[in-house]
Amino acid sequence: MAKIGSFIKGYRKESVLAPLFKLLEAVFELIVPLLVASLIDEGIAAGDKDHVIHMILLMLLFAMTGLISSVTAQYFAAKAAIGFTKGMKSALFAHISELPAVDRDKVGTSTLITRLTSDATVLQNGINMFLRLFMRSPFIVFGAAIMAFTVDGHLAVIFAIVIPLLGFFVYIIMRATIPMYRQVQGALDRITLRTRENLRGVRVIRAFGMEGKEDDLFLSDLASLNDLQIRSGKISALLNPVSMLVINLSIAAIAAYGRARYNASLIEVGAIVALVNYMSQILLELIKLANLIVLISRAVASAKRLESVFELEPSIADGSNEIAAEGSDAVAFSDVTLIYRDGGEPSLRNISFTVRRGEKVGIIGGTGSGKTSIVNLIMRNYAASSGSVSVFGHDVMDWKGSALRSHIGLVPQKAVLFRGTVRDNMKNGKADASDEEIIQALKDAEAYDFIKEKEGGLDYEAEEGGKNFSGGQRQRLSIARALVRHPDILILDDSSSALDYATEAKLRHNISAIAGISIISISQRTSSMMTMDKVVVLDGGAIVDIGTHDELLKRCPVYQDIYRSQYGEDA
Repeated sequence: MAKIGSFIKGYRKESVLAPLFKLLEAVFELIVPLLVASLIDEGIAAGDKDHVIHMILLMLLFAMTGLISSVTAQYFAAKAAIGFTKGMKSALFAHISELPAVDRDKVGTSTLITRLTSDATVLQNGINMFLRLFMRSPFIVFGAAIMAFTVDGHLAVIFAIVIPLLGFFVYIIMRATIPMYRQVQGALDRITLRTRENLRGVRVIRAFGMEGKEDDLFLSDLASLNDLQIRSGKISALLNPVSMLVINLSIAAIAAYGRARYNASLIEVGAIVALVNYMSQILLELIKLANLIVLISRAVASAKRLESVFELEPSIADGSNEIAAEGSDAVAFSDVTLIYRDGGEPSLRNISFTVRRGEKVGIIGGTGSGKTSIVNLIMRNYAASSGSVSVFGHDVMDWKGSALRSHIGLVPQKAVLFRGTVRDNMKNGKADASDEEIIQALKDAEAYDFIKEKEGGLDYEAEEGGKNFSGGQRQRLSIARALVRHPDILILDDSSSALDYATEAKLRHNISAIAGISIISISQRTSSMMTMDKVVVLDGGAIVDIGTHDELLKRCPVYQDIYRSQYGEDA
């Protein structure tokens, strides 16, 4: 997992200091039982009050120093973990953004969301706890055993038996639970998918009265996740009682054998207390270590899932050249066939047409005829299975992605607005757009009249998804956002479906008046095709005819059927 590991490099200092300060804290903890032994044997038993006070003050000093060391270690561990996660998330988000749509489809949106959120958080917590405990816990476990031998070698043999025994139990439990944590993350993917689908389609679900069915499906997925978590939790929960049983039996053994050695004057009471304290320390640290192993196991599983996203190489390689818009043909399709999935049916078959510079071309067809697939090919979201798509005389595969899209203004089927001001949304189209440019684009899109009436005008806050605008207003704002960048090619993908005919006519007149712009208008309405220089008619993924509105009305049955369905038999 080289890619994931690279993000910790900027926090090497913190990654070293955190465990070192934890080791310092552990050293103080290991010395304290010896101070307790001295307090009992040389202070209380001997009636030496000064020694008692001296030991108490020394223990307080060690406690304060240990506290400072612990807080410092946790600060560095948290800084490293959070900084790592911030860098990793930023890089992952940028990587996902650069992936073509075909690659994102393979992984799935819900899975990507889970990996950016849940998996990243699990990994962050794992790194945080690893830096704090991976040296401290083993150091205390083995350090306590070594210190026990310095106190009394005979009783310390119990430590030599207990530690491997506890290690064996930890290994068995971890081996059983680690695969379950991977299954838990997979079940969480399904929950995220189900939640996302329901939130996005809540209106459709309500309209068709499917709330009960969706509730049942969600509860079924939730039950699966719950079952996995309970099963893994039950096995993990065995660790604490098993550890407590072994340690308490060990403490009982120390007390029993210690009493015998005390009666034989071979050991003092303080030494027995110290050995009990060391055994208690081992118990606490083994429990911490076991929990750390559980957390690390989950973190490793999450890291592998995150690394698999980083390993996704774009199936559509970015071009190396920033080519100028110099060809006479704005867009050219040459015998293009598109198959989205291997073994699937073609979505487009043998598509050939051109859009000349400054030309207005309409694309019309029934649902599923392949209209949006043409847009996906122009934007290079998908690669043609055969044939070629050219923009300004150069194959889209030769363009650098940013350069290609700088010449294109796209208004997608679904109008998408982001949370922020109207000005911010317009600047998504052009980052350095002036207010004058924004206002002109709003006017061309027939959106300025309702924006100027809003409180604050360009500073009016749009809610997430533009929910405080009507469907028609969102579409016009989306068109304005595309126009503000002064594109050479404007693609309107059924982007005026929510507009009335009068507003749509004004909008198209305004856009047509922009000099030099090539327009590709995809629509279900034949009224939108009337002003086009030519119209491409699609049916079943193939071109059935190309011509003007009047020509198609005379000779194209598919176009005639669409026209009649909208205007009636006698129109």
